Amino acid sequence: MDAFGPALILLGAASVGVALVYGTSAIVRVTRRPLASPPFLSGMPVTEHAVSRFHVRWYAVTMLFLAFDMEMVFMYPWVLVVAEKGTAAVVEMFLFLAVLVAAVIYAWREGAFRWT
Repeated sequence: MDAFGPALILLGAASVGVALVYGTSAIVRVTRRPLASPPFLSGMPVTEHAVSRFHVRWYAVTMLFLAFDMEMVFMYPWVLVVAEKGTAAVVEMFLFLAVLVAAVIYAWREGAFRWT
């Protein structure tokens, strides 16, 4: 029993602490009646479910955002090493940006930026 004594004391203290926290919250809490209109949409009535499906065009916008976000992820470390790598780093970054510009032109031609 000597080996488990400290563990049992810790378990008991934790149990008493949890019981005290729950008891205190039951005594101190303020019960409020539900709002007449929810704060969602500035009080306007909700017309659709919270987990309703999004239009498929948002997925294309998300992919474009992630592509340009990844561009910034690659450009930040490049800024730190461009001085020590020299001209080769500058050429590589401009090639990378050229590929991204080609992707933007392709997405523009395919209508990924149109909302209608």
